[in-house]
Amino acid sequence: MSEERHTLQSGGIEATIKAHGAELCSLKDAQGVELIWQAGAAWPRHAPLLFPIVGRLKNDELRHRGKTYPMTQHGFARDQVFEWAERSAASCSLVLRDSAATRARYPFAFRLTVGYRLQAAGLHVTLEIANTGEEMLPASIGAHPAFNWPLREGVAKESYSLTFSDVEAEPVRRLKDGLMREKPEPTPVHGKTLALSERLFDDDAVILDRLASRSVRYAADTGPSLDVSSDGFRQLGIWSKPGGAGFLCIEPWRGFASPSDFDGEFADKPGVMHIAPGATEVLTYRIAVG
Repeated sequence: MSEERHTLQSGGIEATIKAHGAELCSLKDAQGVELIWQAGAAWPRHAPLLFPIVGRLKNDELRHRGKTYPMTQHGFARDQVFEWAERSAASCSLVLRDSAATRARYPFAFRLTVGYRLQAAGLHVTLEIANTGEEMLPASIGAHPAFNWPLREGVAKESYSLTFSDVEAEPVRRLKDGLMREKPEPTPVHGKTLALSERLFDDDAVILDRLASRSVRYAADTGPSLDVSSDGFRQLGIWSKPGGAGFLCIEPWRGFASPSDFDGEFADKPGVMHIAPGATEVLTYRIAVG
């Protein structure tokens, strides 16, 4: 059942979601062109959901009230089987609830709902984190969609760029051993434009932790284009595998990897949300196909 899939269709756009990880595993435009990386040898995923952490914690350990819990990079949601809550021709939703297995790694009660809906030549994704417990819920969440790079076979990778909705003048952050380096670095974005090349990722992901834009366009001068917009997210990760691979990840985040010098309680970690008992945090992003 973990590989059970559901395909949405509307307006010529087709999207396929699987129960394992509530993961988007295919997105095709009206010409049938696959836009999502098909989990090739370079990286065995498509668009994993990052929860309850984004990135790594120091020593892969989560600390809560003096106890230590094992928590590996990007959390556990991407490797859990979600329950289908709703399935229709153009939308679906999936749910993950806390269990004995999750509480052994993350000692909190929660309900995570992921909704997908095709509308107006785009895929709308809604992430809802509900605190079903009696104490404050510290959490981070992120999307990690990997798009084919190039989007059309035969187009040079270097002809692609990211164009932001606003000028991105703030310094960026980089990682070392999966943790946030202490000092920011000059941004590679020139005004609103980030030229893409494989060398850009020699030092792993480019992290905009002081993001100004609500949307970014991924395109070359020819072929398909994608616009990724978001609401409720505060950071953006941009990543491809160092050394070169046929995908580009555009990742809306609410949270980020631990700073290299942070070794405290998870609730005190920079970038973490704090959701009150009975409350729900809702974040959305959209992939518009052009």
